[in-house]
Amino acid sequence: MSDEPILIDQRGAIRAITLNRPEALNAWTGELGADLLAAIRDASADPEVRVILIAGAGRSFSSGADLKAKRAVSADGYPDLGARLRTSYNDIILETCAAPKPVVAAVQGAAAGIGCSLALAADFIVASRSAYFLLAFTRVGLVADGGASYLLPQRIGLSRATRLLMLAEKLPAEQAHDWGLVHELCEDAALDQTAAALARRLANAATIALANTKRALAASMLPGLAEHLALEADLQTAQGRTDDFNEGVTAFRERRSTNFQGR
Repeated sequence: MSDEPILIDQRGAIRAITLNRPEALNAWTGELGADLLAAIRDASADPEVRVILIAGAGRSFSSGADLKAKRAVSADGYPDLGARLRTSYNDIILETCAAPKPVVAAVQGAAAGIGCSLALAADFIVASRSAYFLLAFTRVGLVADGGASYLLPQRIGLSRATRLLMLAEKLPAEQAHDWGLVHELCEDAALDQTAAALARRLANAATIALANTKRALAASMLPGLAEHLALEADLQTAQGRTDDFNEGVTAFRERRSTNFQGR
């Protein structure tokens, strides 16, 4: 398999974009983010593309941001956790939501962190029974980003979103389907086939009507997304300066329980 972080495959009128770091459960790096943003923009602008299908290679859709990747550092020495959000990740979410054609996410294994945010930005989520959604930011002293704290309540309601975001609970695919987050649930072996069938159905529909329907829905439900993404980036930058974040990351690396002090 190619070592490129993003694979692109044209299947008739369907543009398949695959996150391709299976050895890292498709964790995001700066390179992956830049390539994914370019791929989504290109697919959005191509008149021959009528549907965008996003998937992950290997066992998982995406485990989120790569904690091993080098972080940007602010002038005063603190990690700038909002930097990558501002330079590409937030734009990926905005471009996915604004794409003038349907976006289908095919999810298996983990859809965690920014990977979960990407799935939430899609118009349709097809998930295998082994899939799960996880926004465990608070476990390491962070806040949800990539639009998760905006998109998740829109999908499942404030009460359920509050529980998932504050308690960092895993949401299994079957429960996500019951809650309306997942549009189609299938057996693991049937994920590719099921997602492709939905993509073909959308590709054969009235493309302009779908685009304008999506635009109308966004105007109704997502009017403040850009501003919210900027807020999340600011909050994440602030979290990078806390003792709790340092403790969360240290505990994660040392495989021990956290001892947060609220500082």
